[in-house]
Amino acid sequence: MIAILNGTRETVSYDENIGIRLYLNEEYEDYPIHWHTAAEIIMPIENTYEVVVNNIRHELEVGDIILLPSGELHQLYAPTKGKRIIFQFDYSLLYNLTGFDSVFHMFHPCTLITNETMPDIHDNLHSLMLRIMDEYFGDSPLKEAAIYSMLVNFFVILGRNYITSEKKFPNTKSPKRHEYIDKFLMVCTHINEHCTEPINVDDLAQLAGFSKYHFMRLFKEFSGISYYDYLNKQRIMHAEKLLIDPNLTITEIAMHSGFNSLATFNRIFKEQKQCTPSEYKRLHGPNIIRFNASQA
Repeated sequence: MIAILNGTRETVSYDENIGIRLYLNEEYEDYPIHWHTAAEIIMPIENTYEVVVNNIRHELEVGDIILLPSGELHQLYAPTKGKRIIFQFDYSLLYNLTGFDSVFHMFHPCTLITNETMPDIHDNLHSLMLRIMDEYFGDSPLKEAAIYSMLVNFFVILGRNYITSEKKFPNTKSPKRHEYIDKFLMVCTHINEHCTEPINVDDLAQLAGFSKYHFMRLFKEFSGISYYDYLNKQRIMHAEKLLIDPNLTITEIAMHSGFNSLATFNRIFKEQKQCTPSEYKRLHGPNIIRFNASQA
């Protein structure tokens, strides 16, 4: 399935430059630690499948779904017999959709969708994955458009599950709750777009129209983490892209990513990625290994 591995970076070969690739994978083959700029959705349809992300092993049962955002180091372990959908796509096309970039951080380092973890939406997403597979291997006209429409639907369902009004601001009445959700989506978008610049909590609170301490409480209630942790996640995601560049030093990357201190950058990077920036940079080295691509 992996065609080209450059260090640990997999180069995803999309179909006819349309930004998607789907494998009906039946290979009894393990894939070493790797990453790619594509996002990836894996769903077993026969037998189990194991995915390791950040040293945490996830054993997928038939029908379970795991979403891997771009840039996450992971390994795959196959049983002797089995079949699974492995769907890779250029997620940047979805970033033009309002609000998507503000919730996408919630999917890192991976998102597991099962009947136990997300009972309200699992069946819908499972059905969408099967329909995407049917479209992909079919010959109907406009199949690429159909696949993208279902992919957008997939993320609308998943995104709404994360920011649903029933789960966010539970102590706030419905009209005000929706207003809060819109405000904090706006704040997250602002942080995403300006994460490499100096950002302080007073400015964010003013943007949202709350006092500093009210803002801090509500932001954590909305996102599950503090505004400071959210900001650092965005900065580390930016730094990951820069670490691929062999011409940039770690110090330069830290400064370009919004960190005023190399020590702070090293500490926060290791907390989030379980390795130092230097180790991460070595993992994304230039040694090229070619594999035979397997498709059903």
